Formats: sequence, structure tokens, C-alpha cells
Amino acid sequence: MPATLDGQPFKEALMAPTRLYVKNVLAALAAHPIKALAHITGGGLLENIPRVLPEGTAAHLVKGSWPQTELFAWLQATAAISDFEMNRTFNNGIGMVVVIDAANASACAATLRDAGETVYEIGVIAAIGDGASVTVG
Repeated sequence: MPATLDGQPFKEALMAPTRLYVKNVLAALAAHPIKALAHITGGGLLENIPRVLPEGTAAHLVKGSWPQTELFAWLQATAAISDFEMNRTFNNGIGMVVVIDAANASACAATLRDAGETVYEIGVIAAIGDGASVTVG
């Protein structure tokens, strides 16, 4: 077991409480035409995002568009968890997904960053076709 993860003692990193986004997301909602929000909790990225998408669409996430924390890297390596299972079970460092038109994404990201949030563009919403409702590739 490592002494630290993500700059924190191991036990603190492992037991860190869920972040609360309410105030910062409400400010973004008031300023930008956000289409949907998905709080990534149990069920991970693969099960939470589809709940907010219109029928016939899918989220196409780009692997590596956000950094993997030391905590999730340690957990995946120690337990030999596949990428698919990591995405199905955990948030992998993405606690909240904001769905917004590309034309408004930069301004919304700036509002969230100004409020102290870390923001990554992690993918796009497009037609589902014959694929899964969330892909990570």
C-alpha cells in the first residue's frame, strides 16, 4: 500500500468525501444554456450519463482527455480491474458531467473554472447508431 496518493496520506485519499458541486453548477446554470447534468456516482460513467441523454444519442468520451488520479490508477492496478469495469463502477475522477452545445462550452467552462472547478472537455454527444450509450475510446 502506498504512503500517499494524489498528495494525501493513503487513508485520507481513500476516504475523501464526495465533492459538492451545487453552488458552482447553479451559477453555471444561471449563466449558460446547459442541456443536462449527470452526477457520476454509483454506476460510474457508463450508467449515469445515459440517464440524461435524449433517446437515440450516445456520449462518446475520449480516453485520456482527463488525467487518471493516483488513487484510481492504484485501485485498477491492485485489483486488476479492466478499463470497462472501471468506467462502469467508478467516476474515475469525473464527478459531474455537464452537457452543453459546443458553441457555449468554453464560456461555461470559464464560469466553472472561475468558481474553482477543474474542467475537462471529455467527449461529444452524437447519434447512438448500433453502439453503446457511452463509449470510451
